[in-house]
Amino acid sequence: MTPHAARPIPPAAGTCPRRRRGLLAAALLAGAGLSAAWAADPAPAPLPVLSPGAKPVRVGFICPLSGGSGDFGNSARLGAELALKEINEVGGFLGRPIELVVRDDKATPDLGRAAAEELVRKEPVAFTLGYCNTGVAMKSLDVFQEQQHVLVVPVATGTAITAKYPAKDSYIFRTSPRDQIQAAFLVEEVVVRRGLKKIALFADTTGYGEGGLNDLKRFLAEKGVEAVQISRFDLGVSSLANELREAQAAGAEAVIAYSVGPELAVLNASRAAAKYTGLVLGPWPMSFRTVWDKSGGAAEGAMTVQSIVPDLNNERRMSFIARLKRHAGDTPIASLMAAAQTYDALHLTMRAYFQARGESGPALKKALENLQRAYTGVVTTHAKPFSDEDHDAFSGNMIWLAQWKKGQLAYVYPDDARKAAVIQRKQK
Repeated sequence: MTPHAARPIPPAAGTCPRRRRGLLAAALLAGAGLSAAWAADPAPAPLPVLSPGAKPVRVGFICPLSGGSGDFGNSARLGAELALKEINEVGGFLGRPIELVVRDDKATPDLGRAAAEELVRKEPVAFTLGYCNTGVAMKSLDVFQEQQHVLVVPVATGTAITAKYPAKDSYIFRTSPRDQIQAAFLVEEVVVRRGLKKIALFADTTGYGEGGLNDLKRFLAEKGVEAVQISRFDLGVSSLANELREAQAAGAEAVIAYSVGPELAVLNASRAAAKYTGLVLGPWPMSFRTVWDKSGGAAEGAMTVQSIVPDLNNERRMSFIARLKRHAGDTPIASLMAAAQTYDALHLTMRAYFQARGESGPALKKALENLQRAYTGVVTTHAKPFSDEDHDAFSGNMIWLAQWKKGQLAYVYPDDARKAAVIQRKQK
């Protein structure tokens, strides 16, 4: 599967197309220390171009593009395609085009592993971006690790993904906020910031739900709080009204739910039937367009952890959203967060690839752990995203609380919009 045909992309606000391309080329080349002149001159001429017939740099991409998780898998694909297009516009990798080698894992662990085997052992590709579902990722990690092949996870958030191997030995990196920090953030919000003590926990029976539930229980226990109710449910559940009635009867002031888009839509749609009056919060899948649409707007007021929130006052983000929508055409963008994190992941990893002078494996791993120049992304500015002790790009200060309001996501706290526009340095 090849990327969609190129579509024209508008420049960033206040930046002409040629200058924007020049700045991107300078960042890529300077990241490898290959062109001091480019780094010093913001508008060099001529711009780098792709060499006709040059062998492409192939990048693996594995996500669910069909089935129940296709909404955020296709959003991630759109982000990767947009980044690839921009990099190729400024000459790719020293004249070699970047090419995505795409595989659909259908949110199925065995298919995810088969895709990993194919890309790493048979294709092969220089590195891989992949996985939206924690269970699918966990099934596949040892393929990348055994072959010393860099996997950058831009979407899946299960805490275990980057904990399976010690960072000093691991080839697994992540540019999404792991559930451990999302769960801590949610507990801090309801228990500390809002002073609520009666919390109900809802979680699906997948590995993702199990991991999130365990994180929530641990952080609640650290605050001296025990959940008044814990409800588990399978994917495909049609109603959670009875469970919400039980939560209401137990006096739950807030429900924190760990699941994916369709089931979180069911949870929100069940609120009215159950007459549940407390808060509803969840990790980042609560932001999927599916949640609003399939709940018939019943998600109004539901809160979610986000790494990026649309903000008309942030030119960099709004320019990215405009370019992404132009590239997507009629394809719906179900998850801005999945698209933006994947866009940043490809740009960031290509800078490391330049720094590694086109070498994969151990050299690319080392470059990611010792990135020489900051990457100014659309989600955040990554200065030192990774080290040989930490392969997660996010810390708790880099995420925000958003809320569904009339079909759109907005910051719960207006002051967060100001903070999000400032570089949030990763904390240890």
